[in-house]
Amino acid sequence: MLDITDNRVGAKISSPLSVVKRDDDDPYLVVAADKGTATFSDIANGLSAQNGFWLGDGFASGGSNGYDHKQMGITAKGAWLSVQRHFRELGIDIQKEDFTVVGIGDMSGDVFGNGMLLSKHICLQAAFNHLQLFIDPTPNSARSFTERSRLFKNQGSSWKDYNASLISKGGGVFSRQSKSIAITAQMKSCFDIEADSLTPDELISALLVSPVDMLWNGGIGTYVKATSESHQEVGDKANDSLRVNGKQLRCKVIGEGGNLGFTQLGRIEYAMHGGVSLTDFIDNSAGVDCSDHEVNIKILLNTLGKKAQLSEKNRSSLLQSMTEDVSQLVLANNYSQVQAISLANYEMEFRNKEYAGLISFLERGAGLIRDLEFLPSAEQLEERTAKQQYLTRPEISTVTSYVKMYLKQVLVNADYIDDGYLEKYLHDAFPASLAKKYHIEISKHPLKRELIATQLANFVVNLVGPSFIYRLVDSTGASANDVVKAAVMAKDIFDIEKYWLQIEALDYKVSANTQAAMMTRLTRLLRLATRWLLRHQEGVMGFAEVQKLFAGQINAVRMMYPQKLPPDAHRVVR
Repeated sequence: MLDITDNRVGAKISSPLSVVKRDDDDPYLVVAADKGTATFSDIANGLSAQNGFWLGDGFASGGSNGYDHKQMGITAKGAWLSVQRHFRELGIDIQKEDFTVVGIGDMSGDVFGNGMLLSKHICLQAAFNHLQLFIDPTPNSARSFTERSRLFKNQGSSWKDYNASLISKGGGVFSRQSKSIAITAQMKSCFDIEADSLTPDELISALLVSPVDMLWNGGIGTYVKATSESHQEVGDKANDSLRVNGKQLRCKVIGEGGNLGFTQLGRIEYAMHGGVSLTDFIDNSAGVDCSDHEVNIKILLNTLGKKAQLSEKNRSSLLQSMTEDVSQLVLANNYSQVQAISLANYEMEFRNKEYAGLISFLERGAGLIRDLEFLPSAEQLEERTAKQQYLTRPEISTVTSYVKMYLKQVLVNADYIDDGYLEKYLHDAFPASLAKKYHIEISKHPLKRELIATQLANFVVNLVGPSFIYRLVDSTGASANDVVKAAVMAKDIFDIEKYWLQIEALDYKVSANTQAAMMTRLTRLLRLATRWLLRHQEGVMGFAEVQKLFAGQINAVRMMYPQKLPPDAHRVVR
C-alpha cells in the first residue's frame, strides 16, 4: 500500500498497490469519464469508498448522484457563449437572426446535439459524423429546429433518421461508404463547389471550407491543421484524406464544443486570415468547471454528513435542487473569461509590447514553454508588429490560462489569503442558497485557501486582463501577491464592479466596441489606482482598513459631479 498524506487537508489516504504517484502532493484528483456516463463515475467512486479516499463520491464527478452534463447541456452552453460573443462583435444576434452552420457530429451527441438546439435561428446546411453526411442547402430554421429536437430525444439516433421530407431541394443524407456523391446544383451554389461528383471525404473537405457563418465542432477527430504542419504531425490518420488548412476556412466563426478538432497552429492560421475563434479548452471549459463545482460542493456536504447534519437522502435532494444554480455559476465564469480575451484582443494594438514581456515573464516563472504552446518568439512578435499583426485570440487564450494558473499557485500562499475580507470570494464559489444556509460551514471548507486563490485569480484576470499583473510587477517591483491585494482594494474603493455590471447589461443595446471602450476606461482607472496604492505603501494595511480610509471620500467626490464641474465640462460628463 502507498500512503499519501496531504497536510493541507489533514487526511491520510491509503492507495491501492497498483497506484503509482509521480506528481507532488495535491489536495485532490478529480476523475471524469470522457463519455460522461454515470456507470464509469460510479465505478470510480466505488473504488474511492473501498480505499477510504477522503473525497468519497467527490472523487469522480457525475455518476448516479451527481450532475449529468448532457442533461444540463453545460458544455455546449459554455461554448455557445463564446460564439454568441463573436457574432455580437460582428453585429449579429444569433438568438434573433437566422445564420448558417456546418457541423461536425450528430444530434445524439452531447455537445453537438445540445449546441444545435441553443438557437431557433440555426440554419444547419450540412453536418457529418463517422457514418453519414447530412446536406440541407436551404433549411427552414423553424422546421429543422423541431426535427433536430426530435432526433436529440431519440437516443442513439443518426442522420439517417432525419425526416427526408423536411430536407430542402438538392440535399439528402449520404453514406460515407459511398464511392461518390452527385453534387446537385443547390449544393454547388450553397457550398461553392464546381465538381459534378465528389467522394465522401472530398465533399467533407469542401463543407469544411464552405462560406458559412459558423463551423460548429461537436465530434471526434482533428479536421483543421496549419499549412506548415504535416498530417503525420497531427496524429489523426483516420482523417488525413479530408483535413484542411486553417487559411482555407471561409466561415466567420468557429465554435469548439469538442476537443482537438483543430490544431493550435491551425487555429492561429485561421485567425491570422481574419477568422474568429478561441480554443477548445476555452470554449468547452464549462464541463470541467461544472465538475469542479460539483466536487467542491460534495466535499462540503460530505463533511456535514459525517457530523450527522445532513442525511444521505437530503444530501441527494439538495444536490439536484442546485443544478440550475451551478449551471449559472459555471456559465458566468465562461462569459467573463471569453469577455476578458475579447477585451485583450481589442487592446492588443496598444499593448502588444506588454504581452511580449508577459510571455517572457511566464517563461521565467510559470513554466510556459513557447514552442510547446505554439507561441511566437520575441523576434516573430516584432515581425508581426511591423506588419500590424499581433497575438491572435487562440494565442491570447493560452496566455490567459497560464496567467491564471500562475496566480492560483502564488495566491494560495499569500499572507492575506485567510483575511476575513476575502471570504466573499469563497462563498461566491457556491450557489447562493447553499452559501446562505451553510455560511459557517463553507468558511471551514477544507480547500478554503485554494478556492479563494482560484476565485481571486479568475476575478482579477477577467476584470483587468492577462497582462495587468505582469505590467505592475515589472514597473513597480511589487510581488504578484501585492499587486492582487492592491487591485482588490482599488476595485472596492471605486466600486468598479458595480459599473462593470452596468456595462455588461448593455449587451445588444450598444455595440460591442462601445462596451469595450467603456470597460477599458474602467480598467485604466483600476490600473492607476492600484499603482498609486502600491507606490504609497498602502498595501501594508488591511483590506477593510483601506476601504474605510478611502471609499467614503471617493464617493463624496463622485456625488459632487457634475454640479461642481465648470460649466463647459457639463456636456462631457452628461
